[in-house]
Amino acid sequence: MLKKDFLESMRSGQELTLWQLVVLTVQLSVPAIMAQLSSIVMQYIDASMVGHLGSGEAASIGLMSSSTWMMGGLCSALSVGFTIQVAHFIGAKEEEKARGIVRQGLAAAIIFSGILLLTGVLMHQRLPMWLGGEAGIRKNASVYFLIYCLSLPVLQMNITAGGMLQCSGNMKIPSMLHILMCVLDVLFNSVLIFEARTITVFGNEIAVPGAGLGVMGAALGTSLAELVSVVFMLYFLLVRSPALHLRKEERLLFSKDQLRKAFRLSLPVGFEQVVMCGAQIMSTKIVSPLGMAAIAANSFSVTAESLCYMPGHGIGMAATTLIGQSVGAKREDVTKKLGWLTVGLGVLVMTGTGILLYLFAPWMIGILSPDAEIRRMGTEVLRIEAFAEPMYAASIVASGVFRGAGDTLIPSCMNFFSMWVIRLPLAAFLSKRYGLAGVWIAMCVELCVRGILFLIRLCGKKWRKIN
Repeated sequence: MLKKDFLESMRSGQELTLWQLVVLTVQLSVPAIMAQLSSIVMQYIDASMVGHLGSGEAASIGLMSSSTWMMGGLCSALSVGFTIQVAHFIGAKEEEKARGIVRQGLAAAIIFSGILLLTGVLMHQRLPMWLGGEAGIRKNASVYFLIYCLSLPVLQMNITAGGMLQCSGNMKIPSMLHILMCVLDVLFNSVLIFEARTITVFGNEIAVPGAGLGVMGAALGTSLAELVSVVFMLYFLLVRSPALHLRKEERLLFSKDQLRKAFRLSLPVGFEQVVMCGAQIMSTKIVSPLGMAAIAANSFSVTAESLCYMPGHGIGMAATTLIGQSVGAKREDVTKKLGWLTVGLGVLVMTGTGILLYLFAPWMIGILSPDAEIRRMGTEVLRIEAFAEPMYAASIVASGVFRGAGDTLIPSCMNFFSMWVIRLPLAAFLSKRYGLAGVWIAMCVELCVRGILFLIRLCGKKWRKIN
């Protein structure tokens, strides 16, 4: 049977064997994992390009990374309230209601991203100073953040449209478009970041055009790649999707009940993103006094580590789709099995990536920067973080499971507790004694505690009763 037949069988109430559920989980997870990995490879290459411009340029982007994560996280939070309802209605075979959610979700996305854009524009000049950045890197940091904020409507539509396609069961198209976006990002950045130059390939000299925009070029390249991607994403959602494409006879009508539910689902996730990214900003302030090398090493190490945990996010996305549709179909028996299957798969995959992270840490950080001190610190902290990967996987995938069930409030509170009660106080204490390594020791401890909390929640029954 094909993946779509397994999903249809589940929605129709048919029994699925354990092996069929495993195959379905893997088939939905692989495209999402590939998309997440390609996204991180893109960031990895971006960071490597900027890193070779100098530690100051790298530090300017590293300084703003937590703030851009917050903006992107808020965009993701808004989409959650609508994409979960799409999964539930698809699972219940109420496709007309699912299409109504699509139209309302896209309209809300435009309005919300416009508000975020205006907020970012108003604060972009002062933000680097608030974060404790040195005077020499503030200008580049400010420009980078401004361009990022101007592209937020494109990012928001990309996230929302992609999430709706995924929750309908179509993981392939969003994954392919994410990969396309990554390839375009590398091409655009190679032209926009560097000056015109000549490279030698197999003994032949090739002239490569370049705008020489540095940090600004990195932001513009990413924004242009996202713009190309969102055009295709909306096309496949609104024109080609069998279940969700627009119908002439159907109009945009706002449903108070559906909007209220979207708000109820999105608000805890938005709170979680603010909490998590606010904690990252506080971590940046803890790292900032350690010097530009520490800021750059911290930023590069976060990028390098992402190669290990992004497969977990891919499996978590698949879990949201699977759980959402099983909840919509009222298949509580399947919901429990899929919850543990997806979490188990995530822990298995990220245990393997954690081992690879420990072994190849010097090489991974070495690609990003030629600076010996940055490489030394980066290798040290990556090897510390490798021990947290299995439990980090448990929290990432379990979060996707809970979202699919409509359980967003308690997981958000758990994240708040682990970040603000465990990680930040411990990082502030240990950084004074062990520098950057102390910050990452605190991160490792907190991620292990978070994973345990999420597994305890998964063992219970309450999350399956939320919807």
